[in-house]
Amino acid sequence: QVQLVESGGGLVQAGGSLRLSCAASGSIFSINAMGWFRQALGKEREFVAAIRWSGGNTYYADSVKGRFTISRDNAKITVYLQMNSLKPEDTAVYYCALARYRGSTYYTSGYDYWGQGTQVTVSS
Repeated sequence: QVQLVESGGGLVQAGGSLRLSCAASGSIFSINAMGWFRQALGKEREFVAAIRWSGGNTYYADSVKGRFTISRDNAKITVYLQMNSLKPEDTAVYYCALARYRGSTYYTSGYDYWGQGTQVTVSS
C-alpha cells in the first residue's frame, strides 16, 4: 500500500504565497509521475500541475502557469507545489496524486494513489 500525506495548506490573502508538500511512503515500486489536483466547492476535481519522476519534465494548467511551480525530491519521495500570486479563485482542496505508470497526466484517471487533501483558502 502507498500513502500520500499533504501539508502546507492554509489561509492567505490574495497576492500571497503558500508551499504545499506531499510525502509518499509505503510499497512504492514504481513512480512515473506525481501531480497536484484541486477541487473547489461544488466543482469537479481539476488538474493543476505534474512532474515526471525521471527527467523532471513539468506540466501545468493554463490557469496557474507562471504562478505555480512543481518540484520533487527523489530521495525523500516528496513533491512540492510553490504557489505565488494567489488569487481567490485558487481556493480549493488540493490533492496530491501518484502515477505508477505513464498515462493521462492531465486527468485523474492517470493516477493510482491519492492523498487526503489540504485546504487552501485565498481571501480577497
